[in-house]
Parts: sequence; C-alpha cells; structure tokens
Amino acid sequence: MVRVTITQVAAHAGVSIASASRALNGQIASAETIAKVQHAAETLGYVADATARSLKLGRTHQLAYAVADIGNPVYVEMMTAVERVVSASGYRLVLSSTGTSSSSVDVVRDLGRGYVDGMILSPLRVTDELLAALAKTPTPIVVLGRLPDGSSLDTVRADSLTAMRLVVDHLVAEGRRDIAFVNGPSDTTPGTFRRDGFAAAVTAHPLVSTRSFDAEDFTIAAGYAAARQVLEGDHRPDAIVAANDLIGIGAIRAAEDLGLTVPHDIAVTGIDNTELAGVIRPGLTSVDLGAEERGRVAAELLLARIAEPSRAAHTVTVAPSLVVRGSSLSRAHARGGAASALNLSTEPTELDEERTAG
Repeated sequence: MVRVTITQVAAHAGVSIASASRALNGQIASAETIAKVQHAAETLGYVADATARSLKLGRTHQLAYAVADIGNPVYVEMMTAVERVVSASGYRLVLSSTGTSSSSVDVVRDLGRGYVDGMILSPLRVTDELLAALAKTPTPIVVLGRLPDGSSLDTVRADSLTAMRLVVDHLVAEGRRDIAFVNGPSDTTPGTFRRDGFAAAVTAHPLVSTRSFDAEDFTIAAGYAAARQVLEGDHRPDAIVAANDLIGIGAIRAAEDLGLTVPHDIAVTGIDNTELAGVIRPGLTSVDLGAEERGRVAAELLLARIAEPSRAAHTVTVAPSLVVRGSSLSRAHARGGAASALNLSTEPTELDEERTAG
C-alpha cells in the first residue's frame, strides 16, 4: 500500500504544504483551511508519520515504565494504575524490564535518544552509577523507591518501616514468640529497608526470639528454598515474616511439603497484598503497601514534571495497611478447624464478627 503524503493532501486541498502542515498539527490556520485540509486527509486516507511528527514537535507522546521484574504482580498493579492516568492524558506507555542494576543504568542513559517524553523507574538497586546517570539525563523521571536525601528527582515511596511494625505486632498479638524473617537480597533497596524495619519492629517485643535469613531473590522458588532451610533447622520458629508475597507463598509450600500445617504449626505473612495472597489457601496475611496508589501518584508527578520542568521535587510516602487472612491466625483459632477456610481482610465478614464476639 502506497503511503499518502502531506504533499498530496496539500495539493488535493488547494493549499500550500506549510498550510496543510499547520492545519494537521493544530497550529494557527484559518477555519476554512483547516476544513479543506481535514477533508482532503480523510478523502485520501492520510495517516500522519508519528516519527517525523515527533522529531518536528520534540514530543513522542510516549512514557516509559521501567521495573526489575515485569512478572512480579506488584509491578503489574502499579503499571495498571500508571497506564490509566497517562492514557487519559493522551500518552502511550512503553514497558521495560531492567533486571540488574546495570540494566537500569542503560535504560536511563538511553533516554537521551528521545524515544519517550518521560519515565517512571523502579530500580531494585540504587548504585552510584545509576545516581550519576539520573543526574545527567534531561528527560523527566519519577522514581518509585528511595533515593538519597536531597535528591532533585520526584520520588514515591513505600513505608517498609511501618509495614514491618504492623506485621510483627500482629503476630505477637496472635501469640507467636519465635519469628523468623525471610528477606530477599539484602543489598537491594526493598531488602535493606524491610530488614531494617523488621529489626526496629522487634525491639518493641523483647521477649520475642527472632532470626533473619536472605533468599536469593524475591520469588516463590527462592522463598521456598530459604524457608526449607529455616524449617529444617534444629530450632523451628512458630512464624515466618516474608519480605514479599512471593517469598511468603514459597514459605507456605515449603511448610506443607515438610508436613507442617499453616497456621497451626507455623504462621506465615507477606508484604505487598497482591492478588495471589487472596487466592492461595490458607489466604496469606499481607501488608498492603499501596501499589495502585503509588503508581497513580507517580504518573501524576511525571505529567506535572513534563508540564512544568522547573517545579520543586516532590517526595510522597504512601501509608501501608495490614490485611489479615488465614495464614497468621492463632493456634487456638486454627485448632477450631477454621484456618483452612478463613480469608480475612479489612472488610468485615461473618467470620470476623464471630471472632470478635468470641
């Protein structure tokens, strides 16, 4: 199929090429000229060359969303919220998986090629090399995560310190006294802050025994392997706090394979409150870090930065909330036979009312 050119549109409309270009690009032109050009474009089946138009106008109307693992459901939830906001403003969203910290640096450096008008970046590790690349790029960027204090970039953070306090306080209230923390790699940003949050949370409970382990990754398989190591040790804990839902699901599977019952023999909790947490049985108690809210706020900050490049940098921290399900109930409740069927959440249910009344 032969592509119709703007020259042909101009000739069909009886106007100059410059006039046709102004009319098609929404620039100053008379109503008569605009009508003629639009009619000619529709008649001939003209489709604008997006690449050429982007080069001319200096805008691509594309934004990038770059994350370490596009298979992680929490990133998908954030992406959905981002896409909803930016598409309403006429932007397309380009997805990029960064994986390693070096890949994050490459993605930021590639922004100089001008393939997007802005980026939302969620780096797993924040290195000096990445900070240097972020400082040099002229493209608007919003970071989902933490940067050093004094950063000139817009950031949206989760509150891992409060998240850990919520889950540890809950387990202690449920009668758990020997709690193991299964983290992801502790040299990552989430690994660092969740480790520090757990350490701070347990200081409020001096009679509680705690240990910490690092999984090789924030995945179900890595969580399974780390939990097997914890549960096959000489001293088995009565609760596992997992650094995310995927590790928590791996821990539940490991417990079951070893003949243990969750939550009777061991309680398990996660972080992120992904859809998977409510699908497995027993449902996984998890801290909701506001993934959808973080995605929405990040998208709004990016659009604001594009519209006003000189505005002051903003840092937004989204508050967490605890969603209680069957995986962390007390032993007394578990012996009552309800543990495998319970799926408690922040929404009141008959089971919640029964537990409160009892």
